[in-house]
Amino acid sequence: MKKNKIIKFIIGFLFLGIIPALFAQDGNEKLAQTGFQFLSVGTSARAAGMGEAFTTSEGSSEALFYNPAGMAKMSSFLNIKFNQMTWIADIKYYSASLALNIEDGKYGVLGLSFFSIDYGKFLWTRVAPELPSGYEDIGQNWSAPTSFMIGLGYAKQLSDKFSVGGQVKYVKQNLGTSNVPVFDSDNKLVGSQEQSYAQGVIAFDFGTRYRTGFKSLVFGMTVRNFARNLRYEKESFQLPLVFKIGISFNLIDFVPELSDNHALYLSVDASHPRSHPEFISVGTEYLFMNMIALRAGYTTGQDNYNFTAGFGVRKFGFAFDYSYTPFDIFNNVHRFSVGFSF
Repeated sequence: MKKNKIIKFIIGFLFLGIIPALFAQDGNEKLAQTGFQFLSVGTSARAAGMGEAFTTSEGSSEALFYNPAGMAKMSSFLNIKFNQMTWIADIKYYSASLALNIEDGKYGVLGLSFFSIDYGKFLWTRVAPELPSGYEDIGQNWSAPTSFMIGLGYAKQLSDKFSVGGQVKYVKQNLGTSNVPVFDSDNKLVGSQEQSYAQGVIAFDFGTRYRTGFKSLVFGMTVRNFARNLRYEKESFQLPLVFKIGISFNLIDFVPELSDNHALYLSVDASHPRSHPEFISVGTEYLFMNMIALRAGYTTGQDNYNFTAGFGVRKFGFAFDYSYTPFDIFNNVHRFSVGFSF
């Protein structure tokens, strides 16, 4: 009884603290406050197909990218996921996650995550005061920018209803090197010097998940990308910190005679990012015989997209997922995910 009271107190404290913060800051004052924006782009095809309303998801290592507490209720011993997509401007994202269920959850679930970006080729120039033009073309293969993230996560069920999880991760972005002009005391250009633009930082993700006991109703909360400020030149910036609360429910609970072969999940997330206004994500996933999945999602407050869709197939421990995001201006985005469970 005492344990249940403690758990309820923690849940109440977290939700009462987060909900007011979701709407406390004026969205008009929240522009261009963060860097490392690649951390804000989801790569999971399953999550994207549901509009990334994924805070209450469970049972897979990909929860490390959304809410680490979702790993706690993993039924298999090992789960591995690989994700790939081509984002706008032909930027390629690659990510992978692995979760190990220790002693059937007795000691929790340990997870690893990895995230990498290929920005493609650039045409580079450098400052060259010795030339009449003042600059020099130096080709494509000089100091290409890179970004990556590697994380270690852990999740544990504290009771049959309440799960917690967290992740510590190292994030690095290298924008390459450049030749910076050097001026003398009379403000006359006298040459240039090479300067590196690379930054790395330790960041943290936290999350909780609470099964209410009323049919399949689940609440979730997560805080992602908590880290110290960074600086390239004069202005400091923060990682794209985001608070999310979510709720999900299997609508087939109201039609129990269909529950053997059908499931229809409705998921809603409210997001409070640091650098742009709050938004709502709504996602649905229909499962037939726990094998074929059809998904759709809608996200408010986005400039170039709202609707997403996707499908998935899983059987004998293998899973394949695909999602489609239509963009108004840029090329449409296709995400692919492959998973294995043992």
